[in-house]
Parts: sequence; structure tokens; C-alpha cells
Amino acid sequence: MTAGITNGGSMGRRGICAETYLDWNATAPLRPQAVTAMSAVLASCGNPSSVHRRGRAAWQAVERARESVAAMLGGSVEPSRIVFVSGGTEANHLALIGAGRERVLVSAIEHHSVLDAVADAETIPVDSDGVVALDALDRLLAKDPRPTLVSVMLANNETGVIQPVAEVAALARKYGALFHCDAVQAAGKISLDAAAIGAGGQERGRRAGTENLPGIAGFAAAAAAESIAIYDRVRGLRDSLEAGIASAAPNAVIMGAGALRLPNTSAIAMPGVAAEIQVIALDLEGVMVSAGAACSAGKVGPSHVLAAMGVEPDLAASTIRVSLGWSSSEADIAHFLKAWTALYHRRGGDAGGRRAA
Repeated sequence: MTAGITNGGSMGRRGICAETYLDWNATAPLRPQAVTAMSAVLASCGNPSSVHRRGRAAWQAVERARESVAAMLGGSVEPSRIVFVSGGTEANHLALIGAGRERVLVSAIEHHSVLDAVADAETIPVDSDGVVALDALDRLLAKDPRPTLVSVMLANNETGVIQPVAEVAALARKYGALFHCDAVQAAGKISLDAAAIGAGGQERGRRAGTENLPGIAGFAAAAAAESIAIYDRVRGLRDSLEAGIASAAPNAVIMGAGALRLPNTSAIAMPGVAAEIQVIALDLEGVMVSAGAACSAGKVGPSHVLAAMGVEPDLAASTIRVSLGWSSSEADIAHFLKAWTALYHRRGGDAGGRRAA
């Protein structure tokens, strides 16, 4: 669970524009419900492993949190199978390294916490929209009978493209392989049903240390507050943003536009203008976005996701990620489009490039 900055009326660096936060896939503003839940447990004191009344109250808070998270997963997972960890990276490492399988297959567009977990993992290719190639996975599974784990994310953090995980799970079962699914980016934005996804649950006793009670309580409160209906509105904002881009810049590219995507994510290329220049220029106008995944201490490098999709290096290098959330507004979209369009015309962005199908 992480906290970020909120949208709102604070003045930008030049003192003339409000801040617009459009980097929700990196970290999201803390929900008020999470603040309330975390404040309540911080105001008390109790170790969930202690048997006295404070300890029992803390234990009950953790168990209620398991129930909230299980409900977010569609109710098909028993709360007792929920294991709280520090975040997505630890969860992925726990699953991939702890599975004990001789062979690991990961899609080419996985988060680095998956790609870097197993040094000799084999890669499952994706198509030009960033969707995992099921026929290639079938061939990879068929060629080697060793015990295997398959890892394919539910939705990509850079493009928002949603993967056919039910079909991936079916292929894994066909060959007796385990299936692991990183669903971090999809949680709360689209309906989650662990049974439909086909991924297995985690076992108890896999993680040492006292439970992070404030983090667990805050996470559960945020999970309970999420509503798919909110993201129906967000999808409308995302579509409005992309329509504005298409109108202002016919050669701009929306990555993965031909695939099913998360309702809040747009990966947008401005041909001829480096992503880092766009990020800085937009920030000077009070608009905060990222250049691809924001997980490398501010480093901007080539996107392995876009490379796997076959995007030309120059075009990939000109791609930014815009990600919205539950408090994003029409004013945020207008602010972004004004700043992005001004930069586009200022930098001569109407030369070269292509539109995505």
C-alpha cells in the first residue's frame, strides 16, 4: 500500500496552473477510508500474535482485512488463503522462487519483479498489441516435460493491455504446470474473480515477521472502497483524452489500442519528442505523468514491454504513460491536453510517426 500526491488546487511551479496527477499506475493517492483505518490502528497498540486483549483486537483486524481482500477477488478464495506481504515485488518473488519448479516461463511484458526473479526463465512472446501468444506458450509447454511454472500478468502496467489469463491457466493445467498471475495493476479497476483467472492460492506460514497492521488495515479499507462503477467513469475520461490526442495529433500513437485494456491507462507516443523531454515539459506545466514504468529510481530507459510488442525503438523512446484514478476529473484531462498539445506544436511533433490500428 503506497501513498501519493492528490489532484487539486495547489499552484504549479510557475504559479499559474493547478497540479494534475496522472501517474496512478506508479502510486495512487491514499483513499480517505485507508487513512481512517490506518489512523485507528496506529492510535492503539497490539501485536496480532499476542494473546492479551490488545493482541486479540489486532488479530481480529487482520482477519477482517483478509475477508475484505478475499471479497475483492470475487469470493472464490477463502480468506485463510490470503497472505499479506510488503507489496507486489515480494509477492511475485515469493511465488516464483518458492514454487520450486525446475522450469519457469514468463511473458515478455512482465513487471521487472517477475522478469528478474528467476535468472534462467524462458520468455513467452506477445503480439503487436502486447497480448501473450497462446500458440507460442502451447509450444513451449509441449517441448519440455519438466515441472513448470507459467507467469502471465492480468494487465500490463505500461499499456493497460489485459491478458487472456483464463486461456493461459487452461494451457498450464493441460501440461500439469503451475500458473502464477500478477494482478496488481488490475485490482480495483476491473472485476477480479480468482476462480475465473485460474491462478492458485498461497499457503500459510510462508512469510516471517510481525504483521504490518496499519498497512494491512489501510489496504483492506482501500480494497473495500474500490468500485468498478467508478472506473466506468474513468474509462470515459481516458477515451476523451485519447480522442483529444487523435484530434490534435493525427500521427500520435496509442499503444495497444487494438486490444482490451484497463480503463485508466494510455501509453501515448509523440513521434520525434523523447519521453523524458515530454515528462519534464509537462511537469513544468503542472502535469505529472511517467515515461513507461516508474520503478527504477527515476531512470528512463528503453521499455521492454514496447520492445516485445515490436514497436520501433525511436517510437518507443517517445512514449509516455498516462494513468488515471478514482479522483481524476474532466479538468485533469483538459489540463493534460492543453499542455500536451502545446508541446506537440512547439516541438514540431506533426512530422513523421504513425497511428495505431
